[in-house]
Amino acid sequence: MKVVKLGIENFRGIRRASLCFDGHTLLVGTNNVGKSTICEALDLVLGPDRLNRFPPIDEHDFYNGIYLFPSLEEGLPPTPIRLRIEAVLVGLSVEVSNRCGGNSEFWHLLEKRVLAAGEIAAANPPDVVPCLRIETIGLYDIEEDEFVARTYFSHSPDAPLGELTAVPKTIKRQFGFLYLRTLRTGSRALSLERGSLLDIILRAKGVRHSLWQKTISRLQSLDIESDATEIAPVLRSVEKRLSRYVALESPGNATKLHVSELTREHLRKTLTFFMALSADQAHVPFAHAGTGTINTLVLALLSLIADLKSDVIFAMEEPEIAVPPHTQRRIAEYLLTKTTQAFVTSHSPFVIEKFEPSQTLLLARQDAGTVTSRKVSDATGLKDNDYRRFAKSGLSECMLSRGVIVVEGVTELHAMPVIARRMEEQDPSLQPLDISGVAFFDADGESNVPKFGKFFKTLGLRTFAFYDLLPKGNRKPEVLQALADTYEINTEHPYKGFEGLLAAEVPASRLWSFLLDLKISDESGNVMVPELQPSDAAVRSLAMQALGSNKGAGWAARLLNDCEYEELPGATKDFLAGIYKLFPRPVEAEEESQPDDAWLDDPI
Repeated sequence: MKVVKLGIENFRGIRRASLCFDGHTLLVGTNNVGKSTICEALDLVLGPDRLNRFPPIDEHDFYNGIYLFPSLEEGLPPTPIRLRIEAVLVGLSVEVSNRCGGNSEFWHLLEKRVLAAGEIAAANPPDVVPCLRIETIGLYDIEEDEFVARTYFSHSPDAPLGELTAVPKTIKRQFGFLYLRTLRTGSRALSLERGSLLDIILRAKGVRHSLWQKTISRLQSLDIESDATEIAPVLRSVEKRLSRYVALESPGNATKLHVSELTREHLRKTLTFFMALSADQAHVPFAHAGTGTINTLVLALLSLIADLKSDVIFAMEEPEIAVPPHTQRRIAEYLLTKTTQAFVTSHSPFVIEKFEPSQTLLLARQDAGTVTSRKVSDATGLKDNDYRRFAKSGLSECMLSRGVIVVEGVTELHAMPVIARRMEEQDPSLQPLDISGVAFFDADGESNVPKFGKFFKTLGLRTFAFYDLLPKGNRKPEVLQALADTYEINTEHPYKGFEGLLAAEVPASRLWSFLLDLKISDESGNVMVPELQPSDAAVRSLAMQALGSNKGAGWAARLLNDCEYEELPGATKDFLAGIYKLFPRPVEAEEESQPDDAWLDDPI
């Protein structure tokens, strides 16, 4: 089974969202855009155990924490505000189809919608397939003074008018949904609490009643007093004193120590998995292992669960946390090949590169809590090969930013952030670009600048370009128009190469100091730096030769680091100054003028 659509109303930080999915899905976006909330929503509507909690939801599960609408008439009670999450499932298993046939509907794969009641004649394969709509509704019960939530079939033809049929937990278990919160799942993955990975494995294998009953019987048979003889006299004294007030008619000793109250729930919370991490170590609780080891254990359990279940839908938050790159790739590869459907949130290029552009949803938050999504593949103009090639070299970081500065090559990529840092140091009123969410991107050539600008702009990002004068002739009119349409700030500096810009605009004295430093450190290579300083024109020519011969060595950034602020090239400072104006520093709230103890003088 797979989720093809998810609707969210008034849940946590999302007031409204309508999201469509095509199989495996990578959710990317800025912090607090709603990635984790979407995973939590899937858990609430699909997870079999989430609603077992008491209460299943609370105040903070409602948008802005508002769960009551004040009455417009005095004396009348407020009206509960509901949260609602609806999922549409296709690829129904035989068992689900048999048990829920009366509640099924039809989903149009191309139009991405459920057919209405009068469209039954249009329910023809392969464009239309059976589907199941289920929804979880949560609200505050004023009379009972508690929060309630329950899952229903959205299409309930057999229910009384105005009501919906509840979805049994046994049906939810058939969906095979698992939600893995990386930071939180690891701490309880191998406990026996309800919903833990080990609990899921035991349930899948049918290990239930015998486990608990045998464990309880063994604990009951433990004779604690025989192992701690000094306790027995104390217990007998307590028993003797109790007999003065309470009739103790049991033969033998009327008091006894037990390990616990011996309930299944106590055992679930106390039993845990121990492991020996090395040859010289005794077995310790698995939670004492390193975070990376715990996350790798989670991966091992996932693979076991997938082997036990025919249908598995995973939602997994940031699998890259505390895991090395090769393990990140293995986790992503496993999710994509061994599960029916996976929902993943990630900021890691090693995870992002494993998902196709058509599988990657970029989330955005609009006004009033509305969350929207867009496939990266819809950002036309970028081929899949380009996407995969650049994913690890800055593309994924830029996709998560607010603005992107596109430059032609690696020299600019190293040099421009240095100039930005120097400008921020010079003028504390500037908001640092990284805090503003502005990233630099190396387009790897002049010809790539238009297409990457189009890619980023289509994703809804602010775009800025800084590129060289064309070596031979002018750019074609269509290219000039594409650059103008794509970039908010579109700067062609008047030099043939960034090295030419530095050689022309950095003072000759600074360039000569840079060249001497290369000569003294024996790094100048084929650049013949003379003993005595030549003319300014010769110095600039040598500097351009040196910078051009070692583009990947970071020499441009090294030169700029040594410059005084006034010596930095004006063309780059002017370009960056325009971007800083678009991302001003937030206005800080004014501090209260009264002293901290002024409240002491206020009347009570």
